[in-house]
Formats: sequence, structure tokens, C-alpha cells
Amino acid sequence: MLGLSFPPFPFPFQLLMFAAFVPYFKVIEKKKTLLEINRASYLAFFVFCLITLYWVGSWQKSADPFLMISGAVLLFFNPLILLIASTLYYFSRKIFPEKYSIYFFPCFWVTYEYLYMLTDASFPWLTLGNGLSNFISFIQIADIMGALGLTLVIIYINIFLYKGIVNFKSQKIFVNRIIHFTSAAAIFLILLVYGFIRLSSFEHSDKKIKVGLIQPNLDPWAKWRGIDTDKLISDYLNLSRKAAAQKVQLIIWPETALPFYLMSGNYQSIVDSIYYFIEKNKVYLITGIPDLIFHRQNIPEDSKFSKAGDFYYSTYNGILFFSPYSSNVGHYGKMKLVPFAERVPFVDELPFLGDIIKWGVGLSGWNVGKDTAVFKLSFDKLENSGSDSIFLAGLVCYESIYPEFVTAFVQKGAGMIAVVTNDSWYGNSSGPYQHKEMSVLRAVENRRSVVRAANGGISTIIDPTGITKAETKMFTKTFLTGEVIIQNKKTFFTQNPQIISLASSLVSLWVFGIFLLKKIKHFTRKNVA
Repeated sequence: MLGLSFPPFPFPFQLLMFAAFVPYFKVIEKKKTLLEINRASYLAFFVFCLITLYWVGSWQKSADPFLMISGAVLLFFNPLILLIASTLYYFSRKIFPEKYSIYFFPCFWVTYEYLYMLTDASFPWLTLGNGLSNFISFIQIADIMGALGLTLVIIYINIFLYKGIVNFKSQKIFVNRIIHFTSAAAIFLILLVYGFIRLSSFEHSDKKIKVGLIQPNLDPWAKWRGIDTDKLISDYLNLSRKAAAQKVQLIIWPETALPFYLMSGNYQSIVDSIYYFIEKNKVYLITGIPDLIFHRQNIPEDSKFSKAGDFYYSTYNGILFFSPYSSNVGHYGKMKLVPFAERVPFVDELPFLGDIIKWGVGLSGWNVGKDTAVFKLSFDKLENSGSDSIFLAGLVCYESIYPEFVTAFVQKGAGMIAVVTNDSWYGNSSGPYQHKEMSVLRAVENRRSVVRAANGGISTIIDPTGITKAETKMFTKTFLTGEVIIQNKKTFFTQNPQIISLASSLVSLWVFGIFLLKKIKHFTRKNVA
């Protein structure tokens, strides 16, 4: 039921999520030991991960063997991380009466989701709130509580339904049964009513920018194994000219659009052709790109050293920002890197891992970006602009799944969010559809338009209420243009993104602390006796 609640399954499959934990709670409440609870939990979570994350290994003919191995490992590893919640639940049962322990479970689950976002090995793809992206009217409250807040609500509704069902046949606790069913219905309806009100009353800004999204539909494996650079840049510029003909003000190319270090000094003719295009058409351009930075002083600790050239350098899966009115190029280096695929976890602490674990296409050695960045687009020289300037957040692919991380860009003044991505590694599987829908939550949380430029799809324009205004089909060579609303007001969630996660973590820490103290006290008494 949990697996079917996630994209690409459409609404009303999302409704399954509100009852998916009911049979699970029935099982774990009967289990007595931590081993029994976690054994049942692992089986449940493995099936959940198998349905939703089967695509991670790619499983295509041209897929890298290392990617396939990593995907298979993830299917078995990810359910282990979910055992954080079931383990904390067991601890709570040792402290509180069993019938009350279940009420702590939502906090334990949110704690797992939050902790999974913090380390080098993070892959928080299955945040439950993300699964509700197709239930537009229900997720509007994400502008207050975010995706993790939705997770909390989802599980509490499950608990109240479970308690109501368990007590259904007991005439002695008829009132109890009514209270639980009513509580579940009340929570659901309150959020639904809030959503309808927000959708009908949300004030869209008059400030807009016309954007062109370029989708070249390149084979990612072939691109990294060698490609005609002249033909490649010609394809991008031809699609961009078609978009520019529709009077766009900003053009966006996808992640690693050009598979080489454009600003390294070796591709000046291509840089010149880009500048010629943007100056002629008076358009801004942002593109995903491999970025190379040389260090001559203030050398970062994670920089690399070239023995052949005798210099230090860093490489980033980054974004470049070109302005038709300046020769200065804006840079952003991706900060949230996909474990193994883009960076080996804990490689700074264990450098030898970087030599052992490598993609066949050489993508597993990026440096981690140092800071969030927003790009300024000045409109005083452009026609039909409602303002002098706007600020744009540029995210690279996987970064768009992190709710709190995205708010950092909006806090810096971003009036819209652009995601450059390449989901073509995974074919026409669930992955690209899930990834696209996660941007819906980021739009609602921050009340910002989100645009996605994807190599092979899905490129899309999403408005601040999470409604997809336009999108492309998978694996088509095309471009997409449309007006994008610019919002500047910050939501409660944007300003306070950690309230739910920290409160839940404190509850979990409190439960764990009491359990630990009881164990220590019991051990001390036993030894004294």
C-alpha cells in the first residue's frame, strides 16, 4: 500500500497511504522482542523499497555494472535505515504502557527521515510527504509544516484508524472507538479544507518571467564516453534559438549539458558561441555543467592535486550563469551529491575508498559545493518587465528532494527555483516521475514556481500552488516555454523549516535517553546485588 501511494501511480492511489500502516501496526504490537519487531519491519520496508526504488540500478543494457550493484545494495540497505523508527518504538514500549507507545511512532519515523538527510550516505527519497504530491489539495499545508510535517500527519491518521479498528468489536470502549475514527477524519478534513481555501484564495504575483527549457534527449552513457562537441553545442543552440524566438528572457539547459569543463580555457570557441547567442537574443542562460576551479592560494582541504601540472583543483557537478550584459560568469557547485553515483560516502575520512569505487563513466569523484547561491537577473534593459531584477535559485538534480536545503536558497531571496537534471540514466522507470513530483512539494513549501530542465524529461513548469502548468514527455528532443510567476513573500515553513524535524528528534532522544537510563540502572542494581 505504501509503495502504490508513490508516483508514478496517480491519485487516488495516494489515499492508500492513510491506511497503509494499519496492518503493520497490528503485526508489530503482537511482537515481543526487538528482533521480532525489526524482522517483521524489515520485511515490510523491503517490499516498500522494492516497489518504489527498483529503478535505482538502472537495469538497462548500457548501464554501468557498478551502478547496478549500487542499486541492488540500496534495496537491501535502505530498509535497515527505516529500522530506526521500529527500534525506537521498541524502546518506548519498555518505558510506557504498550497501548500508548504507538502514539510516539510518528515522531520516530520523522526522526528517521530527518537523520537520513544529514550524512554523506543520505538517500531520503522515500520521505512519506513526498508521496502525496498528486494530492494537490491536501499538500497545501506544506507551506506551514513541510514534507516532514505531512509525514507526521499521515502516520497519526494511520494510528487513529488502527486504534478505531482494533476497538471496533469492543462495546465497552465504544466512545474510544468513535474518538479515534473522529480524530482521523478531523485531521484529514482540516488539512483538506485548508488546501481548498489556499488554492482558491492564493494571490499570485503579477511579476513574471518567460522561460525556455531545453530538453536535448541525449544518451547519457554515450555522451560521457565521447561525443562530437561541435554537433552537441549546435543542437543546444538550435533548440535555444527556437525558444528565443518565443521572446523568452531566460533559457535553461539541463544537468551536465556539456560533458567537459567549459571554462577550463580549452573551449573558448564554444564559450564565444554561447555569448554570441545570449547577446544577440538578450537572454540569460543557466546550464548544468562540470565545473573546474583552480586553486593558487587558500587551497581547500578537499582539493585535488595534479602531479603532471603541479597545481591544486576542484571539480563540481555545477551550474554556470551567463548574462548578456556582463562577462562575469556565475558559479554554483552541487552540495548534495548522490551517494556512490557522484561521490563515495566518507571518502574524506577514508580516501582509499575513492580509488576502489568508481563509475565506468567517471562521475563518482565530484567535490562538494561550498555554499548556496542565487543568481541575479536584471530587467531594467528588458521589455515588459515588472521589476528591475529577480533572484533565481539553481538546484542540481538530486538536491531538489531536500526540503530544508531548498529553503536556504529562498531565504537568500530566490523568487523562483530552477532544477537542472538528468534522469535519463534510469530509462522510462518510476524514478524520473517520482523525481519530478518532488518538485511539487518544494513549490508548495516555499510558494515558489519551480522549473525543471531535464536531459530526456520530464521538463516542467510548476506554479507556487504545486500545479503543473506545462510539461514534456519522456525521451523527446524538444523545448518548453512558458511564463513563470515570481513570488517574494516567504512562507512560515521557509522561515522555520526545522520545527517538525527537531521537535520529533527531541522526543526520540528523550525516549532513547530514558530507555538508556533504565538499562544502566538495571545493570547497576544487578551488579550490586
